[in-house]
Amino acid sequence: MIRHWIALILSLTAVAGSAQTLRQASPWASGVGLADRIPDRPADWPLLTAQFSHVTPENCMKPDALRRTEQTWNFGQADNFVAFANSKDLKVVGHCLVWAKDDRTPAWFYQDGAAPASKEVLLARMKSYIETVVGRYKGKVAAWDVVNEALDDGKPELRESGWTRAAGEDFIALAFEYAHAADPSAQLIYNDYNNELDGKREKMLALLARLKARKAPVHAVGLQGHYEIDRVPYEALEKTLIALRAIGMKVVVSELDIDVIPRGRWWADGNRHRAEMAKINPYVDGCPPEILARQAEQYARLFRLFRKYDDVIARVSFWNLHDGQSWLNDFPWKRVNHPLLFDRQAQPKPAFDAVVKELAAAKAR
Repeated sequence: MIRHWIALILSLTAVAGSAQTLRQASPWASGVGLADRIPDRPADWPLLTAQFSHVTPENCMKPDALRRTEQTWNFGQADNFVAFANSKDLKVVGHCLVWAKDDRTPAWFYQDGAAPASKEVLLARMKSYIETVVGRYKGKVAAWDVVNEALDDGKPELRESGWTRAAGEDFIALAFEYAHAADPSAQLIYNDYNNELDGKREKMLALLARLKARKAPVHAVGLQGHYEIDRVPYEALEKTLIALRAIGMKVVVSELDIDVIPRGRWWADGNRHRAEMAKINPYVDGCPPEILARQAEQYARLFRLFRKYDDVIARVSFWNLHDGQSWLNDFPWKRVNHPLLFDRQAQPKPAFDAVVKELAAAKAR
């Protein structure tokens, strides 16, 4: 415990010695995804409040956490998270109202007794759910990821799920309409992954065009931004930012990190490499300086690109506060990872200095 507090003091001293914090340097809102139990972790609060203005709870506001069964609501942890954030002058991003994947939606949503729920039943449940959740936090949650990950990674435009099987595409526009009616002041976001890449970008733009034609209140697109070192898609990102600027759509980079242990091969060749990859854990004793330097250069280039389109970007949120809390320590296999701007002792890494320096230089131009 004493060592932990010493590390915290050193980290705060190091951050204080930096020219600026992310919150000060960014021309957009500076956000972070947080463990649901942040109200019980006072050691994290100084770093959090100095660096970030917006917070997204990792799990406690997802449908499976709030209403796993039709008979029960579980608001306790979400209430605590929102109250904590509001008390610290942090704006909350609710994540998420509708997750368009079968394994992320409570099974009862899709059932009507022993039969699959009809379109009318499913949409009525969605409406009731959104009205209850958004209404409960009206004025306390600044933004919502309304629909999450509805685009397919293959040939189909939309991911097949209980939502599309029952309601087709209608559930997407209606989710935004219901959320807007429940809180007209909240920013409403369509959030996805890899939607900056060629192919999926075009699906996203086509979906946005149809939603715009229906006058659905979509205020921003979330680009998740879970990247891998040496594989950050700068060119595809720029194409996407140009395209979204052209249609007047704001962007939030919603879940940013740069993995230093590339994971793409995990899913390659029918998953045949998983046993071999599960043994890969090269940075247990720390991330080598040359890897940290490469990561810093790539973060700097990424933020240089973001700054070029700062009229489009409304927020950049990192996914987790520091390396020790990153989801990439466990996904898709357990390893000691170093994907963020702050290390496992919450001290700023070369990537932090590179990002703040780039933002400061861009502001000075």
